[in-house]
Amino acid sequence: SPDCSFTCHYRCRALVWLDCSGPPSAGDEDDGTEQALEKDTNVDEPSEWVKRELDPAQVEQRIKEYNSQINSNLFMTLNKDGSYTGFIKVQLKLVRPVSVPVTKRVPSLQTSRSGPHTQGMKRRTSFYLPKGTIKHLHILSHTRASEVIDALLRKFTVIDNPCKFALFERSEKDEQVYLRKLADEEQPLQLRLLAGPSEKVLSFILKENETEEVNWDAFTLPELHNFLRILQREEEEHLRRLRHRYARCRQKMLEAL
Repeated sequence: SPDCSFTCHYRCRALVWLDCSGPPSAGDEDDGTEQALEKDTNVDEPSEWVKRELDPAQVEQRIKEYNSQINSNLFMTLNKDGSYTGFIKVQLKLVRPVSVPVTKRVPSLQTSRSGPHTQGMKRRTSFYLPKGTIKHLHILSHTRASEVIDALLRKFTVIDNPCKFALFERSEKDEQVYLRKLADEEQPLQLRLLAGPSEKVLSFILKENETEEVNWDAFTLPELHNFLRILQREEEEHLRRLRHRYARCRQKMLEAL
């Protein structure tokens, strides 16, 4: 595709559908504000509430305070066993297209009853999730971040490997934005309770799992071969530009002589 530079096997071309209008550009208003705020961000800065632990009485008190501060019906509920349930809001900020099962119509953002890992699924289609897509999830206090990712992928019938995504917590303080990737075992609803309902104090974002060590086992063989082709093309383009620059310098020197 000339617009998004997507490449695939010749035989797979008819099975792949792309919205080549691409994701919103870097010049969008939302991006501009976010970039300005994140200029001095410390991504690894831990949250003030990450290591806090509450006893049952403190949990009950926190839930009462939390429910008194929200202006919706997204309350937290304390259970008899000491656990509690509630809602978290997750914003999806994905810059790459996601893969979904092939359907007769354009994939919908509405909740689907079918699971993402259908056995025997051979055909898939790819599209960009609209930037800023938000999903509310009703979870338990012991629900882990990895389970939240799995639930989000099921909601949108995404069949990509969950390892390709990560859940981040975002907070604003002193005109700076702090982002931290949650570990798989962390419990988002507990973080939500400790931080309170303010989205500036704490919000959740689903993004691509960008790490220094890429988990290549999470990709299929066609994807890995495609990456190799892309790397080869990038290398060839870099060499072409380098040779062109040296050729121009050489020509200028010869003209000066």
